[in-house]
Amino acid sequence: MTHQLSGLGLGLRPEHYQDFLAQRQPLDWLEILSDNYLVPGGKPLYFLDALRQDYPMAMHGVALNIGSSDELDWDYLSSIKQLANRVEPAIISDHLCWTGVNAHRIHDLLPLPYNEETIRHVASRIAQVQDFLGRELVVENLSSYLQAQAPLKEWEFVSAIAQEAQCGLLVDINNIYVSSENHGFDPLQYVNALPSDRIRQIHLAGHIDDGMYCIDTHDQPICNDVWNLYAYAVQRWGSIPTMIERDDNIPPLEELLLELHQANRILQKQELMHDIA
Repeated sequence: MTHQLSGLGLGLRPEHYQDFLAQRQPLDWLEILSDNYLVPGGKPLYFLDALRQDYPMAMHGVALNIGSSDELDWDYLSSIKQLANRVEPAIISDHLCWTGVNAHRIHDLLPLPYNEETIRHVASRIAQVQDFLGRELVVENLSSYLQAQAPLKEWEFVSAIAQEAQCGLLVDINNIYVSSENHGFDPLQYVNALPSDRIRQIHLAGHIDDGMYCIDTHDQPICNDVWNLYAYAVQRWGSIPTMIERDDNIPPLEELLLELHQANRILQKQELMHDIA
């Protein structure tokens, strides 16, 4: 049975498997990196099968390559569909990007041209994926470091994709902040432009700022500016299921739970203000 997401979650990482097996942790759901579990057996699936009994799950991938001109990888999508049948996730997501062309994989999440032709191309491919999976695909905005001249702003492009493809959005608040610092736009304008009825999930993460660029590293605590942007976003959109991503320099689970508690305080404040209004 597929569950619906609500409340707060964490990205499941092997460093915390034993913590989750030892006792029920104070969170509502877990997100897995889909590509780490596309295997016929072994420890990853053993822990996943055990933990999905206690926590609703979301699946998050990095290799769909939805923006490429290559044919969709149907073998990869078949593996994702098989994993989804096993996990029964509330959400299946990937990134609004391209990761390779001419069968060459670059192993990076690369931004797309923000124009009408790309919107039509990507929306058509998302529709094919949704038909194949038999469910909605949720796509995530990127962080970026170079910006080409384009007729559309990123937030206009992302919004148009969601509306044209009738897909969901996973909004990474840290990615909005990182790109706003790198390119000099107002992150509030980005948040204001997104269609709230399409937003299914929020990611929070940390980054580094070397003075020239902000880099989305997922290896640091969430900074105050990102917390403030998150507070603004939930004030505008309401209580969207939110999780914290940490992919390197992974701390003890207790540290991530403290950050999750901070997210919870922001959500509770938003709900209180809504009730008063």
